[in-house]
Formats: sequence, structure tokens, C-alpha cells
Amino acid sequence: MESLLVVLSLGVLLQLAGCSPPPDPVMCTHGTSNCTITNTYGSFTDRTICRAAKVTYPRTEQELVAAVAAGKVIYRQDDRVDVSTPGNGLYDLPLFRTTPTRELIDARAAEERLQENGTDTARCEAAQQQAAASERLNIFTNDGVSFTGYPVVGYQHRIQASGPCLNSPEDGLLTSCAWDPRIRGSFFDNSGFSVPLSKAPAFIADMQRLRNLNPDLFCSSVDARIGVLLRYVKASSAYLGKPEDSIGVDIIYYRSHTEDMPRAHADVVDEIEQMALRKYGGIPHWGKSRNFAFDGAIAKYPKVHEFLKVKDRYDPEGLFSNEWTDKVLGINGSPNIIKKRCAIEGLCVCSNNSHCAPEQGYFCRPGKVYKEARVCSFFKDY
Repeated sequence: MESLLVVLSLGVLLQLAGCSPPPDPVMCTHGTSNCTITNTYGSFTDRTICRAAKVTYPRTEQELVAAVAAGKVIYRQDDRVDVSTPGNGLYDLPLFRTTPTRELIDARAAEERLQENGTDTARCEAAQQQAAASERLNIFTNDGVSFTGYPVVGYQHRIQASGPCLNSPEDGLLTSCAWDPRIRGSFFDNSGFSVPLSKAPAFIADMQRLRNLNPDLFCSSVDARIGVLLRYVKASSAYLGKPEDSIGVDIIYYRSHTEDMPRAHADVVDEIEQMALRKYGGIPHWGKSRNFAFDGAIAKYPKVHEFLKVKDRYDPEGLFSNEWTDKVLGINGSPNIIKKRCAIEGLCVCSNNSHCAPEQGYFCRPGKVYKEARVCSFFKDY
């Protein structure tokens, strides 16, 4: 059960309606045989589609272990919760509600026009208007229908997942969830990392210095409807847990549908991230895919050697490992990918102009506050 006492409003104002949810990630042509598993949200770095001769749906931990040992592909929905506390709360974030598909497409088109042709002031004003509308809404309900006050208590899959979009009916794509890959709707990227709490005041002061150089430019570089999200994270004794109390930082920003396409003022977010990881000893969020952020990160975990011992003991054949995890864990190779425009997508930290987009006016430059940073800056901004 989740008890939520504080809510940070975010997202865009969307209409609640029926929905066409994304397709089931597991599709089989004959029962549970001849199956395709589609990685809809692109969370893996090495593939989009996997194929399996047969899949199984375990009902217990024992069945799960047996299926893994047999080399079968597994897709499992786990809704285990502590039922001792009553409640049926729902995370009803506007962004997680359904909306007419045409409105989503039009909203994204307007956002692309602002990104490509708009001014920094125009981008910020548009985002602030949407944020103000969103803040007037209750994003949690206590019973799935109405909000009566805090605390909100409910099942994890209703409070931490996709809200009303999760169980919405098919309607032929008349309505959609904002992230549905079948439409040209919302598309963002997200940087996440944590900084030791003892160093947080200095880190935040440096971010403020960067913001104060040009507030409109800073506002335009991030999703101003949300801003920079900060949360406290307690230290953990887990081998790959936070070694000390920290603040978690999340920054969401626009992303083009065109690969390697520069975005307005991306150097601001890149400087913040390099500042956090290099100057203040931060560590990346394990669920993010910014390659450069993981370069050397594993050395910041004092108990990593204990983790690797356990990993080798329980997975000696590397069943749960791949090329990416070996690089992240410092076993073999570097997570950096060095090529033209690699810094545009966070695959590397630029060391020369070819890692940016010089043909479009983006060159590798030092950071404006953290001078040791190397970021892709537009020539008119530097």
C-alpha cells in the first residue's frame, strides 16, 4: 500500500475519455507458442523486439524460478500489496489520463513549432500556462472517483503506474494515452541522478548560478511545466544502494522524433548533469539510458565487489547479463559510444566538434558555470 502525503502537480491539461491502450507487449500466433515480445517504450538499449518459441505465465515464485531455469521467456504482472490498510486510491495525473487523439497530435505539433521556431520567452509562457491549469486539478482520488483529502492509500499498481490509461477500453484510436507509440504524440527524454545530501546546497547554488545567467534560456531548456524535481533518498545498506543520504534529481525535456537532432539549449541540462556526477560525486539513476552518466559510476559504490560476488554466485553463466550491463558494472568495456553527434543523444561527453552538430551551429564548449563540463552549445548562445 502507498500512503502519499505530498503531491507535486505536473503534466498537461487533458480531457478524461475512453482510450486505446498500447498493444499487449506479448503476442503469440498459437496460444503461448511462436511469440513476439515488443519493447514498446524503448527501455532497453540493445533491442526493440525479441522472439520466443514459447512463453509461460508463472503464478508463484517457484514457477518463476523453474521457468527461468528452463530458458523460457516470461511476462508477468505482479500486483502484490499489503492489504491490511483499507483504501483504493488512484494516481489520476492529467498526463496519465486519456484524451482525444487529435488533441494529442495537435499539442505535439504546436510544441514542435515552438521548439523549432519559437523564442525562449514563448516556450516558457506556454509551459507555465499549462502548469497553472494542471495545478488547479486534484491528481489523486481516494476511491478512484473523488478526492476527499490526504493521506491517499491504495494499491501500488494504481498509485505508481499509469492511472486511468492502464485499463482503458479500445475505441479505434479515437482517444489515446499521451505516450502511445502509435500516434505522433508526447515525446520526452529524462535525466535522473542523485547527489549526496551533504553536497546538495552547493550543487543547488551552482544550478541557480546557471539559471541566473539567463532565466528564459534555463526555463526553455527543461520542461517548465515540471521544472527540476528534487526528492530525498535515504542511504541504503544494499550493495548497489545509495551509500549516503542523497537528493534525487529528475529533469524532463523535449526530444525530437528525429534521431541526433539538437534541441534548444540542451547544453544547460548536460552541464547540470556533468556538474552533479563529476563535481559533486553524484551517481546516475539505474533506470536511465544516458550512456556517459554511467562511465565510472560503478566505482562510487563501496560495496560493488560484494555485489559482483553475489552476481557470480547466483548467475555464473551470465543469464541475466548482456553487453550493456557488463559495461555499466565495469566488467568489460565502457558505456560510452564515440561517434559523430554522440553527445547530442547522451552517448558521450563531447571532446571535439564532430561529437555535436557543427553543421547546425552546435559546437563543443566548456560549461558556463562548471568550466570542466564539455557540452554542445549553439554558437549564438555562447
